[in-house]
Amino acid sequence: MSGPQTPEPARRTQGDSPTGTGGEDTADGIQHSQRMLSFSDALLSIIATVMILPVTHTEISPEQFDKSIQRLLATRIAVYLMTFLIVTVAWAAHTRLFQVVGKIDDTLALLNLACMMTITFLPFTFSLMVTFPEVPLGIFLFCMCVIAIGAVQALIVVYAFHFPHLLNPQIESSAHRTLYRQHILGIVLRGPALCFAAAGFSLFFYPLSYLLMATVIFLPYVSKACSWCKGRLVGPQEPPAHSVEFFTFDLHEPLSKERVEAFSDGVYAIVATLLILDICEDNIPDSKDVKEKFHGSLVAALSVYGPHFLAYFGSFATVGLLWFAHHSLFLHIRKATQSMGLLNTLSLAFVGGLPLAYQQTSAFARQPHDELESVRVSCAIIFFASIFQFAIWTTALLHEEETLQPSARFGGREHAFMFAKLALYPCASLLAFASTCFLSRFSTAIFHLTQIAVPFSFLLLRLLVRLALALLRALRGLPLPAPGGEDDVRSPLLPSP
Repeated sequence: MSGPQTPEPARRTQGDSPTGTGGEDTADGIQHSQRMLSFSDALLSIIATVMILPVTHTEISPEQFDKSIQRLLATRIAVYLMTFLIVTVAWAAHTRLFQVVGKIDDTLALLNLACMMTITFLPFTFSLMVTFPEVPLGIFLFCMCVIAIGAVQALIVVYAFHFPHLLNPQIESSAHRTLYRQHILGIVLRGPALCFAAAGFSLFFYPLSYLLMATVIFLPYVSKACSWCKGRLVGPQEPPAHSVEFFTFDLHEPLSKERVEAFSDGVYAIVATLLILDICEDNIPDSKDVKEKFHGSLVAALSVYGPHFLAYFGSFATVGLLWFAHHSLFLHIRKATQSMGLLNTLSLAFVGGLPLAYQQTSAFARQPHDELESVRVSCAIIFFASIFQFAIWTTALLHEEETLQPSARFGGREHAFMFAKLALYPCASLLAFASTCFLSRFSTAIFHLTQIAVPFSFLLLRLLVRLALALLRALRGLPLPAPGGEDDVRSPLLPSP
């Protein structure tokens, strides 16, 4: 590996300094990769999120809503979750790959576009899978897309190692570049190899194809478990001196925090956009109906869609507040590990299902006899989207010295506030779900009350937490902190005086 002074010159080479190497790199055809990575993160988050559309736009009339239709919806949701996670696996591989490749040129930029073009075809193959679940063509095409993505990523690795000046400075100056290349290619091609087997099995036994595709998602964790078992049986082994620390399956391996935030923000933004698109598509009255049924009164025509607008505002508030909790969480995170990345992916997968929750709750007026089912589906989606955020927090606390800022660690001045903020939505959605079990006649009122109460709870949360801590101190006989002391923290919702 390079000496301790090697990264500094490399960092200056990749910097954005207005003088020096920035212009020389451009003149030599070498580009900084930040804009390309931002484009890739945005595109991948869009692709992962829009795959909920075939599920939300399943046409079901009230008389069709029986157990078979419920099983069909459950199957489609399960396939959506699996494909969402596979797309995020491709994003994680892309993230790790461009931790190895430090710079790009025109060829690498075009290869990345080819990879993105293949990824944009995934929603079409997913639509085939959910529309024709018993026809293997959709599964076969989906697997072939994953194989093509892996092949293009392998080409990126081979090309970058052929021109070492494009690599990370530590790898560029290392004598073990060949071993690095073999190691990275082996990891990049593992998922496509499993999808190749899944494509073969799809032709005669497609259930096994789903199992192999699911294995792609949990491959890092299976590999980690195998390594742990091997260490127990054989004994601990010293890692090689040339190990690639930022391109392994280690669950504590850091991901790029900035790219995790960018991908997450993209998912939240697309989900919010899908909500308003549904409003624009389904809730604009026909001009002929306005004239004939409502005597030309557009206000009267729009009043019919009142439940839809109520569902939209409630769903948007849920998306926005979940993003707010996610934003607050990552403000206090110093390093995102692989396990935290998986939990974030699971949370985003259920966030991507919020348009389905909107469709369910906006259908109260059309299907009043199924409102209990719709409320429970919506509560379950919100619960899982928020509980995985809470799981990120608890996972970070296990290694708080490495992963969290000092103020958010156990006993820190922000710890109790973050705990309450992240626990609010899981508790509220679970309470609403449980209430419908005892008060099923009032399920819609309970759900709407929850949607209204939770935003106000966020506004009052800082005050409530401070009152609760003061009460605990009083019960335990501890003195209250002096005003302006370390525990006197102003709410981030309010501007500083």
